[in-house]
Amino acid sequence: MQFEQLRALAAIIDEESFEAAADTLRITPSAVSQRIKALEASVGQIVVRRGIPCTPTDAGSVLLRMARQVQIIEAETRSALGHGEATRTVTRVAVNADSLATWFVPVLGEAAGWTDTTLDLRVEDQDHSSRLLRQGDVIGAITSDPAPVNGCRAELLGYMRYLPVATPALRNRFLNDDGIDFTRMPVLQFNAKDDLQQRFLLSHGVTQPPPRHLIPSSEAFLAALRAGLGWGMIPELQLESDLDLGALVLLEKDAHVDVPLHWQTWTLNSERLNRMTEAVREASHRLRSGTFAQIR
Repeated sequence: MQFEQLRALAAIIDEESFEAAADTLRITPSAVSQRIKALEASVGQIVVRRGIPCTPTDAGSVLLRMARQVQIIEAETRSALGHGEATRTVTRVAVNADSLATWFVPVLGEAAGWTDTTLDLRVEDQDHSSRLLRQGDVIGAITSDPAPVNGCRAELLGYMRYLPVATPALRNRFLNDDGIDFTRMPVLQFNAKDDLQQRFLLSHGVTQPPPRHLIPSSEAFLAALRAGLGWGMIPELQLESDLDLGALVLLEKDAHVDVPLHWQTWTLNSERLNRMTEAVREASHRLRSGTFAQIR
């Protein structure tokens, strides 16, 4: 396999088609196709599923990760050799929406000073973000999975604490002598992968789903809670003074769910990758002294 073939593979996956990859690489679609055919011949396997969009096969995911690593190493080597200004390379990271809206923000401030890097943040649920590492789509991920993906290392950052809250008015509407009627009180859900509310309901013996509103935005989720649209599990970090002022109330005293957050990244000795790891680590340190649950 050759660098040009790996670059073609990465461009196809990033741009989602052979034609768009050709525009990015400034070659013809036929040349892109020839490079992929040569790559597939060299490894003896199909590496790209042709479609809309184009996606990597299992073999393609392995090669895609290699392609990303080659791009980083090549850029750092050129910089070390003094070939002009440092080339900007794309740093692709998977981060869950709640982290991106809260403790991860200082990482963006650090990245603002990196003149050799651009960020490509992929928003993915913490229970599913390790999949992007396996596919070679990202170089690092915030994930709840403690088991390192093959070829990666993992470290525990801490725990994101979620609280079940609602407006006082909504809670009182569904409050009876036996407590809150969770079978009828509307619930919020971030997306189909969000099972925090379902886990809470099951722990209270609720098996039939109540009315549900899908709110696929961390900021809008909090706004929907404040508006009384439904109840939901919200990061303690997002609540600000809502509980102190009584705008929102806990639905059950001391109830919470602590979700472990790990940083998984390639085991690649790279200045850019190490810098990103340090920024993520530092951001989590700043927050552990506040409402971010302590590492146990």
